Amino acid sequence: IMADGTINRIIDEIWKRSLPEGGFASRKGGEYRLDATAWAIMALRMGGVEPQRLLAAMHRLGESQMKDGRLALSNEHPDVYWPTPLAIFAWHRNPEFTPGTLRAVSFLLKTTGTHFKRDPNSPGGHDTSIRGWGWTEETHSWVEPTSLSIVALRLAGHKDHERVSEGARLLLDRQLSRGGWNYGNTTVFGTELASMPESTGLALSALPGLTAKETVSHSIAMMKESVRSLKTPLSLGWAILGLSAWGERPSDANSLIDRCLRRQDRYGAYDTCMVGLMLVALKAEGGLLHALS
Repeated sequence: IMADGTINRIIDEIWKRSLPEGGFASRKGGEYRLDATAWAIMALRMGGVEPQRLLAAMHRLGESQMKDGRLALSNEHPDVYWPTPLAIFAWHRNPEFTPGTLRAVSFLLKTTGTHFKRDPNSPGGHDTSIRGWGWTEETHSWVEPTSLSIVALRLAGHKDHERVSEGARLLLDRQLSRGGWNYGNTTVFGTELASMPESTGLALSALPGLTAKETVSHSIAMMKESVRSLKTPLSLGWAILGLSAWGERPSDANSLIDRCLRRQDRYGAYDTCMVGLMLVALKAEGGLLHALS
């Protein structure tokens, strides 16, 4: 069991990245980042910080929201809309931010990656006609932004919406025959690509309740086999969250997270998103959607 002292150290480290005008930077002394702010809010809330102390950061997210409801990575790049689901996570359960949440949800429901009829001669193996979400406007739909959007829409009460069902169908279409997911390509010129733990963990986080466990059992088995060899916070955090969502959380998850955090002594401090992900993975014993609900 992880000592409270470790949790407190994570919380202290995140607070060091807070900004006087609200929000959080990726690193101490850095500038405001929307994704860092959302992860900091989620992590601190799960770590037991009083919601009142997080209001300034939540308002900073609100100031970042654009007229159509999206939350872009920066004002300079309004087409990079993938952080929108993170704001929905961060604002959840706070009625003051319901209007912003509804606008963000509306944006996700009417936004889609580019999709087109599958070309039988295409070198890629996946079905290009299924709609999900991309990282940026006017690009193809990929596994990670689609997974985040599904979790956000489910959190907002849209589990039965056709976009969520279609997003789940996209994820299942992109699942590799050997198990797991990568960014979203299955085969290229007939060769199956390798899976990636963070993509696999994200997809597994989105799918519980949308498909039978049997349809993802080989991906769960692969993740269980590899989770203890994962060294980075991105891979380990999402692997643990994905397994936890299916009731397959590793019994030593806390010590794996602790070991990963200790690597900062050697490699330097992780950015706020990664530190936040570690604390969320630590606290979300039933997976991300369950913990945020």
